Amino acid sequence: MKKITKYVLIDILRNRFMLAYTVVLSGISFSLFILEDSSGKALLGLMNVVLFIIPLVSLVFSTTYLYNAAEFIELMLSQPVRRKVLLNRIFSGLALSFVIATATGIGLPVLIYGATMQGLYLLLSAILLSVIFSALALLASVITRDKARGIGMALLLWVYFAFVFDGLVLLILFQFADYPLEGAMIAMTMLNPVDLVRIFMLLQVDLSAMMGITGAVFQKYFGSITGQVISLSVMVLWMLIPLVIAVKKFNKRDL
Repeated sequence: MKKITKYVLIDILRNRFMLAYTVVLSGISFSLFILEDSSGKALLGLMNVVLFIIPLVSLVFSTTYLYNAAEFIELMLSQPVRRKVLLNRIFSGLALSFVIATATGIGLPVLIYGATMQGLYLLLSAILLSVIFSALALLASVITRDKARGIGMALLLWVYFAFVFDGLVLLILFQFADYPLEGAMIAMTMLNPVDLVRIFMLLQVDLSAMMGITGAVFQKYFGSITGQVISLSVMVLWMLIPLVIAVKKFNKRDL
């Protein structure tokens, strides 16, 4: 079964788009570190790439690849291979390819120019987001057989997590401004991996003072070791839950 993961990994790493994606990430990262007068400013600029570009590329590329691999999946299922094992191996190869691309495109510049705890946190966040949105892409491709609908679903997920969710949170905070919402704000943050990474990184580069009372609340929770461990645990859950749901639906799907 490890051969399936190896095949998927090699196939994706040889893909021209993945090679171009790695080169673009590397070019943006090196440019930011060279142009900015401090590594902290470069990390802030790089954070926008991590929060918006990486989830988008992970979702769209993963969904497209999974639909294009439909014939390969059917061929493998004609062999004595369990569906659960097959899907997990394909996802492993897909996730590993993004880990390698992200570690190369962002990791090398960070280690050369910004080898600080903030830089390492940024690299870890980028890798986690890549795997999380690859898992969401897997779920989208399993839910529907139609390629156009699956890619559209993936794009809607990106728009929701990157833009719509923040608008909904602001609306809730505005409507219930007279009530203590500190605990609710923390809980709502856990429902969006992009927001979780954003706040986590802003606190690491010590910008919580610019966030007012909200920043103080997040600093109190996410600034502690316990809060960081819980945040990373929630990120891991964001990887596992879509994968588990996708495997269950794939096991029941009529091929």
